[in-house]
Amino acid sequence: MEAYIINGYRTAVGKAKKGGFRFTRPDDLAAEVIRHLVKSVPGLEPKMVDDVIVGNAVPEAEQGMQMGRMISLLALGIDVPGMIVNRYCGSGVEAIAIASDRIRAGMADVIIAGGTESMSMVPVMGYKTALNYSIASTNPDYYTSMGLTAEEVARQFKISREEQDQFSFESHMKAAQAWKDGKFTNEVVPITVKEVFVDENMKKKTREFTVSVDEGIRQDTTVEGLSKLKPVFAMGGSVTAGNSSQTSDGAAFVVVMSDRMMK
Repeated sequence: MEAYIINGYRTAVGKAKKGGFRFTRPDDLAAEVIRHLVKSVPGLEPKMVDDVIVGNAVPEAEQGMQMGRMISLLALGIDVPGMIVNRYCGSGVEAIAIASDRIRAGMADVIIAGGTESMSMVPVMGYKTALNYSIASTNPDYYTSMGLTAEEVARQFKISREEQDQFSFESHMKAAQAWKDGKFTNEVVPITVKEVFVDENMKKKTREFTVSVDEGIRQDTTVEGLSKLKPVFAMGGSVTAGNSSQTSDGAAFVVVMSDRMMK
């Protein structure tokens, strides 16, 4: 039996701490994407889904309580199970790989797989970082951050600061042009966000807006501007806030089907 990705959707990518999803729970983001995804597949009913596999890098706080099951309850109902997979930055892709393998093994016909993350609500290393002492004392680099990992990659493969800044600049330009050309529009599920806040007169107010465009693209960036930024992870390093990925909030999922179910 073979596995096929039938369709996929995502939210826009929100900027953590500052963006439109900063007060929106990741399970709510995921549920909205999945509901839209199921409706997009002709003939697919929620009860036909065998499992929901959710990638998540820090499954605690708003992302805790076995969030995969909570997402399946929100999006599909009580009859569909759900689970969480944590392979850090590869979690969502790993979830899709597991879904594909299970379908190839004949254990399922329809699985929804992907990932969701709120880097606004949950700190990068969680609320209680408790390192293993024997690892931390003998192999501290096992706990290396992604920023220092990037520095090591740049060192090993001799990627200069200039090359990193140029790549970053071109990435922003390509993303901005892709949005201008409408290449991302059909894959993004617009999410309506409701926020309660206190105004300058200390009065409670409610506002509502829709997030439908990626927030991290800097159309006005320049190579010259990027070159002026200081390294943020290593003294004398080359990785800066300008040539690193931003911290983000969002969700993305696909429907994976067996060939018999697809037909």
